Amino acid sequence: MSKDLFLVAYLAGRTVAIDSAEVDSVVDIGQVTPVPCAYRDVAGLAALRSRVVTVIDPRGALGLPVVERAKSRAIITVIDGHHYAILVDGLEDVAPFQRLPLDGGITLDNGWRRAGRALIERDGEPILVVDLRALVPGLAAVA
Repeated sequence: MSKDLFLVAYLAGRTVAIDSAEVDSVVDIGQVTPVPCAYRDVAGLAALRSRVVTVIDPRGALGLPVVERAKSRAIITVIDGHHYAILVDGLEDVAPFQRLPLDGGITLDNGWRRAGRALIERDGEPILVVDLRALVPGLAAVA
């Protein structure tokens, strides 16, 4: 079977895999300017390479408590022509893995159920493949 490239990252305290096709780049996010009346998942806006990006805190999208952060790492993804910076706890590496279906025996809670698409297996450990689109407010319902 063929293998796809995945970025292994730490998102909201969990090891996850993200299809490399969803990753435009990985950056350090500096100052984030809050947006009044925005979804709680939107941490704010940030300037990135002469472009303004919407910064998403995935914890809110996953139904977890949102925490204050200082400068952080983010995955830049482009959805429908718009750039989003998805905050991550950390990043590992990009590597090829075989995409496996989610078993009926796997229980996902909160927003993980909505964001989870498949599994990969690394050294015998199952890792959830997440869809970044499912973490963007307003797009999560159509992901």
